[in-house]
Amino acid sequence: PYTSESPKHRSPAAELQKLKEAFRGKYGQMPLFFACAPGRVNLIGEHIDYCGYAVLPMAIEQNILAAVSVSDSKTIQLANTEPKYKDFTVSVDGIFIDRENPQWHYYFLCGVRGIQEHLSLSSLAGMCCMVDGTIPASSGLSSSSALVCCAGLVTMEANQKPLSKVTLAETCAKCERYIGTEGGGMDQSISFLAEEGTAKLIEFNPLRATDVRLPDGAVFVIANCCVEMNKAASSHFNMRVVECRIATKMLAKARGLDWSHLLKLGDLQKELQVSLEQMLELVEEVLHPEPYSRDEICKTLGISTEQLCEDILSANTQHATDFKLYQRARHVYGEAARVLQFKAVCDSSPANAVTQLGDLMNRSHASCRDLYECSCPELDQLVDTCLQAGAVGSRLTGAGWGGCTVSMVPGERLDSFLQTVREHYYVPDARRSALEKQSLFVTRPGGGAAIFIEE
Repeated sequence: PYTSESPKHRSPAAELQKLKEAFRGKYGQMPLFFACAPGRVNLIGEHIDYCGYAVLPMAIEQNILAAVSVSDSKTIQLANTEPKYKDFTVSVDGIFIDRENPQWHYYFLCGVRGIQEHLSLSSLAGMCCMVDGTIPASSGLSSSSALVCCAGLVTMEANQKPLSKVTLAETCAKCERYIGTEGGGMDQSISFLAEEGTAKLIEFNPLRATDVRLPDGAVFVIANCCVEMNKAASSHFNMRVVECRIATKMLAKARGLDWSHLLKLGDLQKELQVSLEQMLELVEEVLHPEPYSRDEICKTLGISTEQLCEDILSANTQHATDFKLYQRARHVYGEAARVLQFKAVCDSSPANAVTQLGDLMNRSHASCRDLYECSCPELDQLVDTCLQAGAVGSRLTGAGWGGCTVSMVPGERLDSFLQTVREHYYVPDARRSALEKQSLFVTRPGGGAAIFIEE
């Protein structure tokens, strides 16, 4: 049974019919229940959840859907409606996640193992699962986290252990680390806590979600630059996590704090009890724009290279030699302030709200591009195209280095906007042109993860 705070939805029939037939074709039986978890688009607040700061996403209609039957077979059988994702079977007692090889089924097993450990279940129910998804992979719309959340929800239901949405979100955020991604919890939180018709300000420690009413008169359009980025398969993402961790320690040291227990730029601000503006001043005063070497970091903190590698660097950043601490910290404190400004504009809805929000989105993209360096030439080209096509604001969304942009477009300009982006970004390139149908779409705030029982 799903928690009382989230009623069981009636299933959207067409979506499930196809999956039900695929399930029956594969396993020769009917599924017992279905689970779905949506992807998300982050409107503003990039790369700051893992620093402890609030973010502002909304769920999208694209989701991950699973059909499930339960048995006492002691195995978990996984299949996918997309043939390129191969079948996988594992014993319930032999769940292993290979971080060196981030395949789709390992993301699913992250969710299974996370719920199992949270509930301290000595054994798990056997399951047959067929998974279907409409979120483009490696696009920055959180397909991997939605898969983890869907698997967590499936495991909870199959083992008849009700959990609250907040507990599910927190557990699924932690368990994605099994595959090596040190994210901050935004993706899993919005997947469970989303509600139709509203974006959410998501805050952490403790996890909470506040409605943010988006202004009338503008729509959000997602456009995929068609460059894929897999966070777990590259070290870019964890490198930024580590640079923020080192910046936290260097700033804490300069202020005479015990830096050894401080890991997040947000925790440092709490400890110092100062404003984000004052944190930006501290960054200017203490850190230099030139990259820091391992040597300089070790000297400043008074630690050995071994301590740096063991206590501060992550498994896939052991090779790193240069660290841009000034740029990363400036992005995080600036972006954290933009999130709060974005919410304040939505709450007070002034006459020029759309223009103000667009401007915040544009400043966010510039910071991601220049200070955090998580953009790529195609994303920058797409953002420029979107602005020229009539968007008031456009930025990369998700981790970056590929994936999608989100643009805020006045309603009356929507048709000409879509036409122009199509003609200037997708049509001239054969590969993009082939992907255009699923790459350019208007999105509205969707609902959160749910279990469906067929009546």
